[in-house]
Amino acid sequence: MEWMVWIVLGLVVLLILWLITGYNRLVRLRNRVEAAWSQIEVQLKRRHDLIPNLVETVKGYAAHERETLERVIQARNQAVQATGVEDQAQAENFLTSALRQVFALAEAYPDLKANQNFLALQEELTATEGRIAFSRQFYNEQTLAYDNALESFPSNLIASAFNFAPKPYFEAEETAREPVRVDFGQGNAPGGGPPAATPGSRPPAGTPPTA
Repeated sequence: MEWMVWIVLGLVVLLILWLITGYNRLVRLRNRVEAAWSQIEVQLKRRHDLIPNLVETVKGYAAHERETLERVIQARNQAVQATGVEDQAQAENFLTSALRQVFALAEAYPDLKANQNFLALQEELTATEGRIAFSRQFYNEQTLAYDNALESFPSNLIASAFNFAPKPYFEAEETAREPVRVDFGQGNAPGGGPPAATPGSRPPAGTPPTA
């Protein structure tokens, strides 16, 4: 019967090794998700830091557009204070919508469109939005791999035993997926004057993809 003991011991060792391997794999996947989220936070902070300068620049040419400027500041503050992936996504979508209206104002103010500080901020926001979009895609890919592991057999047994929780995706609303656009061209509206900016209207081409 000694051989039976060795078989049982062997099975116990294999079970322990399986548990250790499966647990470590879930930890690695979870850490990748958290690292990917950290990269998103870095880019979002940069975006948030650029917006006050943008508002101050626009205010110098369109101070009476108070409602639009206050809306983007409020949206920015909500995004800064947001906690959790889902709340952050919702706040960023709201911020993107507010930014569209700010960029649309440029069409009504040719001097603002030509302002070098405004152009520089637009370029920085474009680059930042691109990095946010890339980071969001990478984060969602890592989240998919992690969540799939939590739901797949037999790793779901380990996940349940050690309380591994699924991670949410960082998603943009359909309206927020469209680029925030602004045209720095010299086109004029019929009659020779600059085109009027209408809050909520679709801005012209040239501004960054959304977060």
